[in-house]
Amino acid sequence: MTSHQPSALELDRRAFRRGRERRSVLIAVASTVAFAAVVWVTVINTPGWASVQQAFFDPEVALQALPKVWDGFLINLQVLGLSLVTVALVALLVAILRTLRGPVFFPVRVLAAGYTDLFRGFPFIIVLYLVGFGLPTITNTRIPVVLLGVLAITLTYSAYVAEVIRAGIEAVHPSQRLAARALGLGYAQTLGRVVLPQALRKMTPPLMNDFISMQKDVGLISILGAIDAIAGARSVASLTYNFTPYVVAGILFVLLAIPTIRLTDWYTARLREREQTGAIL
Repeated sequence: MTSHQPSALELDRRAFRRGRERRSVLIAVASTVAFAAVVWVTVINTPGWASVQQAFFDPEVALQALPKVWDGFLINLQVLGLSLVTVALVALLVAILRTLRGPVFFPVRVLAAGYTDLFRGFPFIIVLYLVGFGLPTITNTRIPVVLLGVLAITLTYSAYVAEVIRAGIEAVHPSQRLAARALGLGYAQTLGRVVLPQALRKMTPPLMNDFISMQKDVGLISILGAIDAIAGARSVASLTYNFTPYVVAGILFVLLAIPTIRLTDWYTARLREREQTGAIL
């Protein structure tokens, strides 16, 4: 049995596509380099660049601040990891409560809707103050700052994530639920085996965007007294009278966010391609 051999016309088409892709890459690289060069030359020739460079981009201060900022950044990662778990659990619960049907569940739906409305509208920094300074005062107990930060992040971001999950659940066609119930599946089985797997594919991009926002807001726990990356940068800045440590902390947060941003773009493009080709989501 002989293998299929492409025709000469097909080979020419493939060669043309490869050449076009190479030209596109070269043009993209050249235009990017040219644009970056123009921006760089423009910036360094501005009258105040020397002062800005000394105040925000001092290499010696950056090296001095990096160890302390990195130690604090590990605290941010700890808070972020715990918050991911708690936000996912609370948001899933709130979303399910909001999608319950029937008049008997009306009070539950109202409470869940009130929760999402309140914490989506409340500024996060005020939630931090209320949780970080109000909760220990009410309970008259000493609560670790990490736990206070996790609680504040959970209260705020679970409201956002719950709405994303609810929208994903409601985007699944009702026929899917009816078919599952016709097969004898209960409510929990229908939700866990039929609805949520389909909803997850559609709500992954907005969930990733919320995760990126959460990564940045984790840096605000320094106002509660946590010795995180921002607090470490502040301590070095107070000694050097220089803002470079804050830039170092910002770069660490950017490096943390970039993989998630690129993953979000890749998944969104893949999802769009599957929809355009008529693939089953």
